[in-house]
Amino acid sequence: MVAPGLAFTNFVVVAVIVAALYFTRDILVPIALAVLLSVLLAPLVRILQRWRLPRWLAVMSTVVGALAVALSLATMVMIEVNLLVSDLPRYQATLASKVHNLRDALPTAGLLKNASIMLKNLDKELSTQEDRVAPASREALSQDRAKTSPIPVEVHQPDPGASEALVAMLRPLAAPFTTSGIVVIFLTFFLFQREDLRNRFIRLAGSGDLERTTAALNDAGRRLGRLFATQLVLNAIFGAVIGLGLAVIGVPNAPLWGLLATILRFVPYIGAMLAAALPIALAAAVEDGWTMTLWTVALFAIVEPLTGQVIEPLVCGKSAGLSPVAIVVAASFWTWLWGPLGLLLSTPLTLCLVVLARHVDRLQFIDVMLGDQPALTPQQAAYQRMLTGDPLEAIEQARAFLKDGTVADYYEEIVLGALRLAQADAELGRLDDVRLENIFKTVSDIVEDLAEHGSESAEEAKEKPAAAGKVVTLTGVDFGKPVFCIPGLGRLDDCAVLLLADALKREGIEARVAGATTAIEDDNAASICVCYLENVPKARIDYAVRRLSRKAPSARIVVCLLGGEAPSKPDAPQQGTEPPRSLKAAVSAFTAPKGRTGNVVGN
Repeated sequence: MVAPGLAFTNFVVVAVIVAALYFTRDILVPIALAVLLSVLLAPLVRILQRWRLPRWLAVMSTVVGALAVALSLATMVMIEVNLLVSDLPRYQATLASKVHNLRDALPTAGLLKNASIMLKNLDKELSTQEDRVAPASREALSQDRAKTSPIPVEVHQPDPGASEALVAMLRPLAAPFTTSGIVVIFLTFFLFQREDLRNRFIRLAGSGDLERTTAALNDAGRRLGRLFATQLVLNAIFGAVIGLGLAVIGVPNAPLWGLLATILRFVPYIGAMLAAALPIALAAAVEDGWTMTLWTVALFAIVEPLTGQVIEPLVCGKSAGLSPVAIVVAASFWTWLWGPLGLLLSTPLTLCLVVLARHVDRLQFIDVMLGDQPALTPQQAAYQRMLTGDPLEAIEQARAFLKDGTVADYYEEIVLGALRLAQADAELGRLDDVRLENIFKTVSDIVEDLAEHGSESAEEAKEKPAAAGKVVTLTGVDFGKPVFCIPGLGRLDDCAVLLLADALKREGIEARVAGATTAIEDDNAASICVCYLENVPKARIDYAVRRLSRKAPSARIVVCLLGGEAPSKPDAPQQGTEPPRSLKAAVSAFTAPKGRTGNVVGN
C-alpha cells in the first residue's frame, strides 16, 4: 500500500509537470513536432548518405524536399479554398431550396413554427418594465430624456493605409508562420546533431546502464518509425481514394477533401468522421436531389472501415503499443493541454511515454494502464473469473484458445495454472468456502461446455492406437475397466479430478469420478488415480496408497501431484516411480507401454 505522504508527493510532481507542459506549450509544441518529424525523415537522410552524399547536403536536401512538399500542398489548398468560396452563394441557394422542400415534406412542419411563436411570446413576457409602460407615459418619458440627454457625437477613424491593411491581413498568419519557422530550425538541428543528442540523452539517463537505455531508444525509434511510416502511407492512400471517389461522384473541390481526409485521419477515431462532414454537406448543397449525398456517405462508409479494419491490421500487424482506451484518453489529455496540435501529437507522445515506462521500473504502472499488453496473464484472468463464479468469460477465453490449440493444452496451460494460483491463495488462508465453491462450479461449467469439442469415443481411440503412436493397454490391467479418479484433500483437488477425467476420456479411456468409493470398496477398480494440488508430505501419500490398496488389492494406483514442478535436488537419484506433475504426464501413466512395471506410481 502506498504511504499517504508518498502519494501526495507523486501528485504534486505530476501537477508540476502538467503545469510546466501547459505554460511552456508555445516552445514545447514546435520542439515535439521537430523531434517527431526528425524520426520520420532520419531514414531518408541515412539513405542519401549511403549514396555518398555529405551529411550537410543530405540533411539540407531532406529538409528542402519536405518544405517543397508542404508548400505545394498549402498552395493547392489555397487554390481549392478560393474556388470553394467563389461558389458558396450558389451552394447556399441550393441548400436553402432543399431546406424549404424538406420543411414542406414533413408532416409536422408546423412544429417549428409553433416553437418560434412560443419563443417570441416568452421574449415579450421577459421584457423590461420600461417596455410595459403605457404609450403616453413612454412618449412623455422620451421627451424628458430628449431635453436632458447630451447630443450624440460620432467619431470616425480615417481609412487605414496600405501598410496598416497589410499588417491587419498578416497578423492572423504570424503565429502559424512563427511556429513553422521554429519547427524547421529545430528539425534541421536535430537531423544534423542526431547522434550527439542520442549520446547526451544516454548520458543523462545513466551511462552505467547502457543496455537498458539503448533498448529503450531502439524500441521507441522502431515503434515511432513504424507508426509514422505506416500511418503516412495508409492515410495518403486513404486520401487519394477519397479524393478520386469524390471526383467521380462529382463533388466540387475533390482534391481539397482528399488532402483534408489524409490529414484528419491522423486524429484517432474521429478523424475520418470529421473529414467526411464537409464533403457530405457540400454534396447536399450542390445537387437538387440526394443522390450525390448518398454516394458520398457510401464512399466514406466503405473506404474507412476497409482501411481501418482490414488493410491497417494486415500492414501494421499488432498495434503500435497502445490500448484503444489509452488512445482516447491521450487524445483528450493532449488536446486539453496543447490544443489541436496536441490532438495530432497525442498518439506518438503517449507511445514514447509507454516505451519509457517499459524500461523504468518506477513507471511500470503507466505501461499497465496505457500499454497494449494484457493486464492479466491468461491464468490470472481465468482464476479471476473462477473467484467470481462467472464462467462465461472463462468459456470465451477457452474458445479463443481452442482456435489454435487443443483442449488438453488449454487444461494444462490455463485451467491448471489458474488452479495452482488458487491453491497458493488457499494455503495463505485467502479463500473461504464460498469462493472455493465458485471455483469448482466454474471449472465444472468449463469442462461441461467443452465436452463436445474435439471429443472422440473409446471405440474410435481403440481403432487408431497405432496411427496415433499410443498403446492404450495398461500394465497388467484390463483396459475394459474404468479408471477411477479420486480427489486428494481439498475442494480444489475436486477441480483437478474433473480435468484429469475429461483428459482421459479424450484419449479413449473410460474415467469416472462419481461413485468411485463404492466401486473401490467392491474391488471393481482396475486402476485408481489420486490427484493432489497442494504439497503433500510423503507420509500422507503412503497412507492414502495403503488405504486404497487394502480396498482394491489388484488395482493399479497412480498418485498425481499437480501443484507444480518438484523441488530441484541435484543430488537426488532419478526414480522410475516419480509421480506425474502435469495432466499430460498423468494421462501418459495410463497409456504407457507394457514394459512399465509396478502397480503403484508415485510412491
